[in-house]
Formats: sequence, structure tokens, C-alpha cells
Amino acid sequence: PVQAAAMAPVKFDDLPKLANEVLNDDFQVSGYVFKAKQKTGWGGAVLSTQVDLFKEDKCSTPAKLTWKLPAPFGFGFLCIDKLEMDKSGKYKLEASSDKAYPGLKLDCKTDLADVSKVSAGCTYTGLKDAQFKFECKATNPQDFMGEATYAKGITTCGLKFTPKLLSGGLPDVGLRILSGPFFCSLLAKEQLGSFNATAHYKASPDLRCAAACNYSKKGTNVTVGCTYKGLYKVKVSQDQVVSCSAKHSVAKGFTLLGGAQYVVPKGTFSYGLQLSIE
Repeated sequence: PVQAAAMAPVKFDDLPKLANEVLNDDFQVSGYVFKAKQKTGWGGAVLSTQVDLFKEDKCSTPAKLTWKLPAPFGFGFLCIDKLEMDKSGKYKLEASSDKAYPGLKLDCKTDLADVSKVSAGCTYTGLKDAQFKFECKATNPQDFMGEATYAKGITTCGLKFTPKLLSGGLPDVGLRILSGPFFCSLLAKEQLGSFNATAHYKASPDLRCAAACNYSKKGTNVTVGCTYKGLYKVKVSQDQVVSCSAKHSVAKGFTLLGGAQYVVPKGTFSYGLQLSIE
């Protein structure tokens, strides 16, 4: 029987997501950013704006505009997930449809400039506890990427492959285990030449701790961090970079996010601030 997409396991790149949320998300440690999101009455369309303030280039307030149109012009079978224009005038368009077949989602991506960069893909979640994704260039199907993930009990495993697989190359493989407050994951990439291990522990409803170890031919780097109530964060990496951040809700829909970073070997200090209105 066909299962709902909500039952599907995470995507391959999201296998270490629990730890990455603690170690990577919401660290505004340089620059000043203004973000705004406004939902409209036009078919549920959402407009997101991001402005990088006081940038050292010709445009002092470079902006990025992003539209999401769940039902463009009233056509419910198609969803424009992203229509974006950045500060340099370049575009991105991502559209999808989940109406073709139960459990199947079709998508297309383009920069609206170069036909050779148009990609088409699909995601299938019709098998219980499994998810399959495939994407290729529309004009060059040999340039493709595919992945599969499968969840069973506390374990989720996955693999990701590219055209190198056809010439004897190895796919990227991954595994994650989630049991109560404990979480860990392991990814092996680049023909088993690069490894990423993460661990996460929810010590209490308010306190989460995480660690990550990245190993490759370039070397090894370990990062540890924690977050309190999802509002205050600190992390320290093996290369002696210390980062911290704090989030404050001034009022409903009005949030301030500030952060700072100190690089010990260089003795450099940076800070940043982000204002979000939603």
C-alpha cells in the first residue's frame, strides 16, 4: 500500500540533522542582515526578503527576493517552491508537483538563463519507511544524482550516488541511530576518503549538546557545542574557533539574532546581527 510522504525517512544529507541544528544553525557571527517573510492572500503566496546591510560593494543594501507560490494562478497541480532573484540579478526557479501519482513528487530547477543547467527530478515515498530521489540534467541525463534512505526502528541508513558509480566508483553511505535522548550518525563520502561522525544528547527539555568529527585527507576537525532553550548557543572547534549566539523575541513575529566569533590563532574577532520579521 502507498504510504503518506510524512512517513518517509529523512533525506541522505539530513542524516546528521539533529546534531547540525545545534552546531550550524543560527550563528550570525558576521555582518548585518534583515529578513522579512509575508504571506499573502494570492493563493497562499509567500514573499521572503533578505537584505545584507552595510556591505562593502557598489550596492550598500544588496537584497534577495524569494517567492513561494503554492498554487500559481489558481493551478493546484503545480507548486512554485522558489522564485528567487539575488543582488546580482540572477534568478532561480524551483517547481514541483505531487499530483502525478500517489507518493511521487516531480520537480524541476532552472536559473532561467542557461538551458544546460535545467535539472529534472523525482522523489518517491510510496514504499513504507523508504525514500528514493533521482535528479539529472534535462539535456544531459548522464549527469545525475540519486539517493535512497530506509528507516527501521531506531536506525536509518542511506546511500547517495553519482555517475562515478558507473565507472566502478563507490556511493556515499550513511547511518543514523536515534534512541530516546541519544543520537549519532556516520557519513562516508568521496570514495570512503572522507568521514563525518556526529553525536547529540538531549540532557533536558531545555539543554541539547552535540559534537561532530570531520576526517578527510586535509585533516581532522572536531567541534562541540550546546544550546539552551534553542535561544543561546556556544560551540568550540579543534582549530580554536569559539562562536556564540543569542536569540531574543522582542514581540510576536519580531526576532533579533546576534552572534560573535573569536579565532584564537589569528586573534581576530567578529560579530553580527540579524533582524527577522514574520
